[in-house]
Amino acid sequence: MTFQAYLNTIKDKTGKGPADFRLLAEQKGFIKNNELTVKAGDIVKWLKEDFELGHGHAMAIYALFKGMKK
Repeated sequence: MTFQAYLNTIKDKTGKGPADFRLLAEQKGFIKNNELTVKAGDIVKWLKEDFELGHGHAMAIYALFKGMKK
């Protein structure tokens, strides 16, 4: 599965795209001044609990937050 396919699946499942998740993470205090303030596990736990994403899909969002993927 390509990275874009992960993002497409996330959008289909949640109705939210990368910018939506970034805004939510900022509102939760997970991102401040464009920098992550929590570890990957915290992001993954949040996305699994609140959006029922699997581990791989949650890590894709984390990769976006971390700047590993665009």
